[in-house]
Amino acid sequence: MGKQKSHKATAKRFSVTKGGKVKYNQSLRRHKLGIKTPKRKRQLRGGAILSESFAPTVKKLIPYA
Repeated sequence: MGKQKSHKATAKRFSVTKGGKVKYNQSLRRHKLGIKTPKRKRQLRGGAILSESFAPTVKKLIPYA
């Protein structure tokens, strides 16, 4: 039986931590940054953990991550 293929778009956007949680970078940090407040930009800087309900779907798309 052959290997499964990873969904490459998903693999570029998400990663799985050692504990099994799905980590991703937050959006809205690319352009129009002059409109956003410094507090908002600072809070968007760090990554975030995907909710428990979406995590199984993403893990299925990236089986070897």
